[in-house]
Amino acid sequence: MRHDRLLLAENIDATERLVDLTTGRSVEELDADRDRREALLWNYTVLGEAVSQLPERLKSAHAEVPWGDPVRMRNRIVHGYWSADLDVLVTTARQDLPDFLAAVRAIERSI
Repeated sequence: MRHDRLLLAENIDATERLVDLTTGRSVEELDADRDRREALLWNYTVLGEAVSQLPERLKSAHAEVPWGDPVRMRNRIVHGYWSADLDVLVTTARQDLPDFLAAVRAIERSI
């Protein structure tokens, strides 16, 4: 259970960071800022890795959460970081991650 909480906290931290990195910044600004762009890639990698290590029983108990999406994003970045589409990363952070974050926070509170 302690390990589950630790992994959920990693999910929350990386997701909060991704939302923060993209809030109020255009794709062009992020593209021009190497440190922010690399932080974006790193936090997607951390998020996907933390999700992949969550126990299957936890993910199955919360099947409404799209657990596979962060893992696929992580794999795409790790195996093709030079061609990661910044538009996709930013759009995902803005449109999909707030709901993902809310779901993970609720799960963390429930265990």
